[in-house]
Order: sequence, then C-alpha cells, then structure tokens
Amino acid sequence: MKAIRRFTVRTVLPEQLQPLHELALNLRWSWHPETRDLFRSVDPEVWAATGEDPVRLLGEVPAARLAALAADRRFLRRLGDLADDLREYLTGPRWYQAQQEDGATPPPAAIAYFSPEYGIAAALPQYSGGLGILAGDHLKAASDLGVPVIGVGLFYRHGYFRQSLDRVGWQQERYPLLDPDELAVSLLREADGTPSRVDLALPGGRTLAAHIWKAQVGRVPLLLLDSDIEANSPAERDVTDRLYGGGSEHRLLQEMLLGIGGVRAVRAYGRLTGHPAPEVFHTNEGHAGFLGVERIRELVADQAAGLDFAAALESVRAGTLFTTHTPVPAGIDRFDRELVARHFGGDAALPGVPVESVLALGAETWRGGDPKLFNMAAMGLRLAQRANGVSTLHGEVSRSMFNGLWPGFDPAEVPITSVTNGVHAATWIDPAVVRLGAAELGADRAEEAMTTGDTKRWTGLERIGNTEIWDLRRSLRAQLVDEARRRLRASWRQRGAGEAELGWVSSVLDPDVLTIGFARRVPSYKRLTLMLRDPDRLRALLLHPTRPVQIVVAGKAHPADDGGKRLIQQMVAFADDPAVRHRIVFLPDYDMAMARHLYPGCDVWLNNPLRPLEACGTSGMKAALNGCLNLSVLDGWWDEWYDGQNGWAIPTADEGDGVLDPESSEAERRDDIEAAALYDLIQEQVAGRFYDRGGDGLPHRWIAMVRHTLVTLGPKVLAGRMVREYVERLYTPAALAQRELAVRGHRGARELAVWKAKVREGWPGVRVEHVEADCPAEAQELGSSLALRVQVALGALQPGDVEVQVVSGRVDETDGISDAAALALKPVGGPDLDGRTRYEGSLELCRTGPFGYTVRVLPAHPRLASPAELGLVALPAESAGMDAGLLR
Repeated sequence: MKAIRRFTVRTVLPEQLQPLHELALNLRWSWHPETRDLFRSVDPEVWAATGEDPVRLLGEVPAARLAALAADRRFLRRLGDLADDLREYLTGPRWYQAQQEDGATPPPAAIAYFSPEYGIAAALPQYSGGLGILAGDHLKAASDLGVPVIGVGLFYRHGYFRQSLDRVGWQQERYPLLDPDELAVSLLREADGTPSRVDLALPGGRTLAAHIWKAQVGRVPLLLLDSDIEANSPAERDVTDRLYGGGSEHRLLQEMLLGIGGVRAVRAYGRLTGHPAPEVFHTNEGHAGFLGVERIRELVADQAAGLDFAAALESVRAGTLFTTHTPVPAGIDRFDRELVARHFGGDAALPGVPVESVLALGAETWRGGDPKLFNMAAMGLRLAQRANGVSTLHGEVSRSMFNGLWPGFDPAEVPITSVTNGVHAATWIDPAVVRLGAAELGADRAEEAMTTGDTKRWTGLERIGNTEIWDLRRSLRAQLVDEARRRLRASWRQRGAGEAELGWVSSVLDPDVLTIGFARRVPSYKRLTLMLRDPDRLRALLLHPTRPVQIVVAGKAHPADDGGKRLIQQMVAFADDPAVRHRIVFLPDYDMAMARHLYPGCDVWLNNPLRPLEACGTSGMKAALNGCLNLSVLDGWWDEWYDGQNGWAIPTADEGDGVLDPESSEAERRDDIEAAALYDLIQEQVAGRFYDRGGDGLPHRWIAMVRHTLVTLGPKVLAGRMVREYVERLYTPAALAQRELAVRGHRGARELAVWKAKVREGWPGVRVEHVEADCPAEAQELGSSLALRVQVALGALQPGDVEVQVVSGRVDETDGISDAAALALKPVGGPDLDGRTRYEGSLELCRTGPFGYTVRVLPAHPRLASPAELGLVALPAESAGMDAGLLR
C-alpha cells in the first residue's frame, strides 16, 4: 500500500539543545572533526545508521536520549563551545579580509559561482564526479579564506544515481527520492513567509518556475533551484528531476534554469538578505553559460543605464570568468540551433535580447564547425573576458581546442590561461594524518597550512619520524581493509548471495600488503580495464609469494553508457575469480563517503587515462595529502608536479599530439604498450621499494617518498592555493575591469562597444603593405640588431586603434616561428599620400640558430584583456617585400 502524501515529521529539540540545529544546518560539520565527534556522541548507533548525517540523526534519535543530553552538563559545554566556534568562524576576519585592507586594488565585493553539480558532503548528494567535487571544494576553500562567494546550482530531487551490481556484474541504477526536509537546506522565503520564486518564460506561453533552497557551506550560501513545485505542469516539474538525465530539450531547460534562473536567484537572495551584489560571475563549465544572456537583459532593461545589447555585452564580459574542464570537443554540450531559437524567440524571448544575438554567441563559426549547432562552450568563451583551464597541460590543450575562435593566432596566444585545481584539505585528509602533522607543527599552524597553502606553514613535516609515518600508514590501510570488507559483503548480498556463502569475505585484503587504489567515473578514456590487458601478468602481481599487490577499484558508468558498464562488468568478472578475489575488489556505489576511506588507506593511487584527456585528475591530489604515492600517466596535474621522488610516471606511447580516439586501433596498440609499462613499474619499482625493508623492518626509501610527498605536494594541491590564485589572477582583475566600464553611467562600456564596432567594420582595410630591414647578410651575429621599417594601410582606423608588432623566434623547416616574442613598433609621422603609416623599430638578435620574424597588426585598446580578444590580426601578404635573417 502506498501513501497518497509524504511529509517529514521533525524532532522538537529541548531548548538546551537548540544549537544542534544551528550546527546541523551549516555544512561546515562535514569538514570539522570536532563537530562530527559531537554528533557521533549524541548516539553512535544512529549516527552510523543515518550515514553520519546530522539532520537525519536529529530526526531519529530517541526522545529519551535527547532528554538525557539536555541534562548532561559536559555535553552542553561542548555544544556551547562548538556553537561559539562556528559563530566566530562565520564572522571573524580571514585571509580575504586582510586583502581588502592592504591598500591594493580592492577585491570583488562578492563572486557568484555557478556549477551544475556540487559535492559538499555525502549527505547532500548533488554531484556525479570530479566537476561537482571540485565545485564543492571551491566553496569550502572560499569559506575558509573568507572569500565572499555565492554558489548557484540546481536541486535534483533524485540527485545522481546509486549504483549496485547484479549477479553477472552488470551495473544497476536506482534514484532514491530526496526529501529536502531531511537535508541540510532551507527554503528561501520572502518577507511575508512565502517561498521566493523565479520564473522563466517558455515557448507557447508556458512558464518554468522554481523555488530556491539554500545550503550554508560555512560562510558561503549555496542557492539550489528546484522546479518540482505545484506551480509547474508535470513536464516543467521534472526539469530538475535528476542530474545529467533526459534528452536534449530537457538538458537545455536545465541549463536555462541554472544560468538565467540562477542570476535571478542571486538577485532575490541579495534583496532579501542584504548580501553584496556580485561583481564577478564565474561559470564552472559551459552548463551555466546563459547567465551572461540574463545579465545582458538586466542591463538593457535598466533605463538608468541606457545600454544597448552591444554595450551591455561588454559590461557583462568584463566581469565574467569561464572555466573549461573538458579536453575534448565531445565533452561540450551542443544543442540544435532551432531548439535554442525556439526557446529564445517569439513569446519566450528575453526583452532587449534579440534571438539572433543569442544564436551568434553559440555559433560554431570556425572551420569544421557545424552551423546547425549551438555550442555552450563557445558561448561561454564569447561571454567571458577571462577564461582558464584546470591544469597547465589542460590550458595548452584548451588553447588548441578553441583556437578556431581566434583565427590568425597561434594556439599559444589564445587567451585561455590555467589555474590548476586543488582539493579541500580538511575534507580529504584523514584525522589521523592531521593529528600527526599537528604533533609536529602545532594545531593552529597545521590548520593554517591546510587552509592557505602557504608553503612555509608546511615546513617541519620533514622531521616526522619513520616509525610514526609507517605506523600511521599501516593503521590507515587496516581501516580501508575493514571498510572494503563491509562494503563487499553488502554488495554480494545485493547480488543475491546468502550469508553462508560469504565466509571468504573476512579474509579479503591484508593490512600488510601493498595496496593500490583506482576510483573514478568510467568513460572509456580513463581506461578502467588497462590493468586487465594481460590477465596472467596481473595475477602474478597479485599472487606474488613475497611481494604481493592488492587493488581496490571503484567507479560509476553513466546510465546511458553501455560501453562503460561493460568495462565494469569485465573488472567485476576478474575480481570475482576465487583465485584472486582476496587480492582485488570492486566496490560499487563510489561516493564521497567511500572516498574518505579509499584515499588515506591506499599506498599507491593509480591513474592511467589516455593522455592528454585528463583535464586535471584531483583524486590523486586527495591521495597525496594522506601520504599516498601516485602512479600515473603524465597527464593533468601530475604532468605539472611529478618530480621523480613523489611517485612514478607511467610511460606513454605518444603519437602526434597524443590525442587518440579511445576506440581506435592506434589506441588499442597504445594500451598494450602502456599496460606492459604499468606491469613493469609495479613489479620492478613500486613493489620492490615497498617491500625493501631495513633491519628495523621499515621500508626507509618508501617512507622517504611519503614524507617528500607530504612536504612538497601538500601545499600545492590545496583548494586554498587554487582559490587564492583565482582571487589574485582572475577575480580581482575582472572586478576592476567591470568597475571601469560601469563608472559614469556605464560610459566605458558604451565607448568600448562603439570602438569594437568601428574596428570590426574597418578591419578589412588594414594591410601590411611593405616590410624592409637592414639585413646585408643571410647570417647575422648574436647581439646585433635589425632596423625595421614597415608600411601599414589603416583604412578608416587611426594609429591609436592598432599596435604594429614584429614577432620573432626560432624557425623550423617550414619557417614556423616557435618561442615567439613580440615587440611593438612605433609610428613615424602621419599617413603618406597613399594613406599608409610608417612604423619603425629595432629587433635585437638575442638567440643563435635558425631565426625568423614576421610583422602583424592587432587592435589595441587599454580595456582589452588580451591583444587577441577580438580575434583580428593583419599579416603581410606573401608578395610583401620582407627580408628574413638567419643567425648562426
């Protein structure tokens, strides 16, 4: 029998225990060990049964226990101290407030951070993988640093799926319904108590409405839009039903609600709470790209501003940052152009925002682009004056991938920088590791080290003794073994096994055996089954008589990805073999709760993607924070920070630019080569070093690598370091640019829009007509210089509208310039009778070997963030008189 209505009956806490609600509704508890310990002490059995969720704990703990706690003076003192600690954390000055007082450029009053998913805690399952976990860590680090971020996302009533296995190892999905009344969220309400609501106009006179749930992530409010409300028809109620579900129109509506509805939610939150309005909008991947369209609509509708679409676009771009996370075009959301036109035209149009202008933002105008598709990443880049990838290598890959948006420029000049991801230390470091560090550094300094990423704060960890490190590693390994056995038993019961069949589970894994971890999403490029390429070699490693290896594997395939599910099934079939099942396990339902045991308990973290398809790969960072060594392909962050002493690099069989279709025959051959290299590394180096013991029974060289990893990688991999980089390199410059365009009634935005229109219209008339240099010989001497004279036709433009540059560097066999350096030439006199302007300058020959130069003309304006911003460049014609120099 099914209930016709569902609701939650909340526990009424005694007055003395009311601060428990305050602690439970701020998700800081998820990374604050003392608060978690307090909730555990309320009722350890209920705490474990509720998945360590304070809100559910308070709803299920017996009334008699609450009454006893209300009379327990020791508990009440702890509760009062922790409530005071939270209030101090929320209101006291932190790193960001110090930046506001140092007299430099004031940082933004607030930053709005948009993401389609957030991994804050297992108790708030609104994430699927790395993108969401990164977003959650970003908010937590911002909170710890005092950065005034407002998070914006969607509230998915079914979250992402829960994973189990059937008897034959095939992935099964289920979507439990989430009741917000049982979660650490509260409904944003108007002054009269009614729920605050945002509305979006849809084609056919329909409306998509959403309420706003607020999760408090430390100091950071996270606004989550929920369309499952009575005001909507059934189709619109389902828009936020689940993460990454549904067809193309469903996804488009989700992204419209996230972007357009998200901006409106931010405005409502500011109106109701007095929170400062964001000066910077940060979109985490292209899913939220429509936020820029909504902000243009706001400015056009503001009669006091008096902006047209072009000027509003410039104002919006100045204060927008776009972060790309995908290294392949297939990872970008693309919609049918007509579908987008239908949702932004007719009765669904945004006032003052022509549908043609919206379509132009997402048009694939580059060679090979599809004119019938609307590209969300292209729109994100066109709406943001600043953009970044998430590791140094990924920045390079992104500049090449999006080069078509800046034709005429080399990939190295594409205006996409990089900020390497980081992870939130307090979330991912096991408390035992923190205690070991605090014993050497002191508790306050250890907390500062984890929060800020200040390298100096980590100094001292090198003094931790070998015995202490090894005892800790053994303890964490044993903790993982217990957790793996518990989860494996539960998985086999779900698969239909009886308790009598599962006696073998109690001997699975060994706390004294080298343990390798592999856990992540299961698209083909991450190569879950690379370790299975030669099953006999893997068995030999697992069953080695003196140097055995054990492997813990976890991961989810997208519900629509049968290829990924087959990979999981292959892994499960191997792990089910009675001959090896005590040495390799697959644990279903990988989530944050499992990850908190996996990262600390593994000795080695394995990552073997098809290079360079891993944008960053933050799981290895979390492992490193716990003293786990990385064994990885040189991709993502590992390509940047591997130093030969903090782990091992798996050799790759690179071909060309290294980008191969994971299903191609070339990739098959490459997998064979790289799998063989992986087996060799584990057998000859990893296991050899782990089991190389001294007379005291300790693996001294291994421990030295663990210590080196903690000391050198610790401060680098932190989300605190990452957020500080965003503030200093991107948020603050974006806020400054936005302010400059907004002063005097947005006069700067109007002037910049007019100037860009003039330059675009006049650019066809810009030509480099003649280049000559004092170059009497083919071979020049190092340290000499060339006097250059260039004749440039500017058409309707003026010299102040452009910069003429000589670009020089090494040349290859095709005369391509690498390691290029640009030098501005100066105009000499006015235009001649033919309307040409002469530019002159001196090129210093400062390097030996094959050397060449060219000349180009670029638009120039003080408010451009990059010379390539407009994507316009004029180069010499092949017939232009240009001399080249060669150094020997």
